[in-house]
Amino acid sequence: MRSASAELPKAATALWTAVPVARSWALPAGAATASALMFALVSSHLIDDTYITLSYAKNLAFHVHWGLIEQGTANTATSPLNVLALAAVTFFVRDAVLAAGIVFVAAQVLLVLGLRRLGERTGLPAAFAPVTFALLLVNPLLLSSVGLEVALGATGVVWTLVYAGERKAGRLGVVIGLLALVRIDLLLFAAVLFAARREFWTGIWRTVFAALAVTLPWFGFSWFVLGSAVPDTLVIKISQQSWGPFSFTNGPLLYWRNFPAEAALSFLPLPLAGLVGVLWLVQYRRGSETARRLTPFAALAVAAALHYVAYSRLGVPPYHWYYAPSIIGATIFLAACACAVPERVRRATGTVVGGVLVASLVVYALPGLPRQFAPITSNHASTTEYREIGQELASIAHGRTVETAGEIGALAYACDCELVDEFSDRGAVDPAIAETKRRSGDLGRALLEANFHNFDHSVAPISPDLVLATTRRTPPPTALASWRIDSPWMGTQNLYLMPAHAAGS
Repeated sequence: MRSASAELPKAATALWTAVPVARSWALPAGAATASALMFALVSSHLIDDTYITLSYAKNLAFHVHWGLIEQGTANTATSPLNVLALAAVTFFVRDAVLAAGIVFVAAQVLLVLGLRRLGERTGLPAAFAPVTFALLLVNPLLLSSVGLEVALGATGVVWTLVYAGERKAGRLGVVIGLLALVRIDLLLFAAVLFAARREFWTGIWRTVFAALAVTLPWFGFSWFVLGSAVPDTLVIKISQQSWGPFSFTNGPLLYWRNFPAEAALSFLPLPLAGLVGVLWLVQYRRGSETARRLTPFAALAVAAALHYVAYSRLGVPPYHWYYAPSIIGATIFLAACACAVPERVRRATGTVVGGVLVASLVVYALPGLPRQFAPITSNHASTTEYREIGQELASIAHGRTVETAGEIGALAYACDCELVDEFSDRGAVDPAIAETKRRSGDLGRALLEANFHNFDHSVAPISPDLVLATTRRTPPPTALASWRIDSPWMGTQNLYLMPAHAAGS
């Protein structure tokens, strides 16, 4: 028989070899745990546009139907891939909110794995991945966008950066194709990261064909069946233009006026990235080896800046999640720079990062947990209020068509009734198409004509039986029902329901 002492060396060797494996799992496991805990907190205040996506996912999972409401086909889901992923999970778990949590956690794990791979390839300290992940996780604006395509977009951008650097042409094409299905505008990031490489044209056709193989099935289906390859939200948002004096360009000032601490922490990476970018360029021109290693991250910062400029040129309203790609790109660049500085400076940068993380958590928790509203929101009521109203609305409407008062997501999700506006009624989109064409140049009009070639312009908007409206006064006596709603964005109002003929008069 072997003695127990003879087995000890083997046991010690097995334990030693298991340590790296345990360490390799520690980061994704920690990311999954942190993301799940954060989703548990934010699930009570998912914004109304998130519920538009969840309504699409629920209809696809339960009714194999592409639309915000079951009664009509629409093409206003900005992120086809997000809807498809949510619907696939919803089919099994039978709850779209729970599905959103699962997709969010999965995206976050893939994100941190991509960050770790980037850090290893560029020679950054092991702290890079968890630090960057934490900064993105607690950013107030990004927390206010959970359930939308923001997490999937961040993951896609990071893996685009990974495969662009590793020169894996086929995989790069697949990720770029998926990125286009997350949000078509994220192709700007893909183009910059692709072109920033030395001899970027190497393997270009493999990348292009792989991307087309991923994207063409959906865009072809959308163009032929849904009437437009690019979602209708493009023209809807462009036709809305600005909110008073605030457009996308100066939108951060609007949020700073309404949510000063949250906005300051959310948008801080943008000016900081500009300042640090100038310092990086100076060091790069001087031949710094560290600056050279950070070139891929600098390209990401450039893409973030170009995305901001592109949205400013489009003239869209300052919806807060539109700033997410720029904030994500700037944050990753700053985190890479903070981790790459000399050891003597790293303690100072670590203190700054720690301060931002603590401040973000404190600002989130200050109103009390669980929160009623997202840290940054432009909704007119809380999710809880809208879902309760939606359930009551279903019994009051009795199958009649209801026109919304401007927000439809949570009401439609809870009501399962025929709520109509531009996002659910395909016939109501035509004026936005015409307005966008009128404001566009020759090239823009040609692209719009091509995109909406199969759009049925003969479909008239649905005539509602009932109308929802808001007032700060007492609802009119013709109102069939009314509800008191409140939000930090709009204050206290009364939402009321009345017959359409009475609203018209």
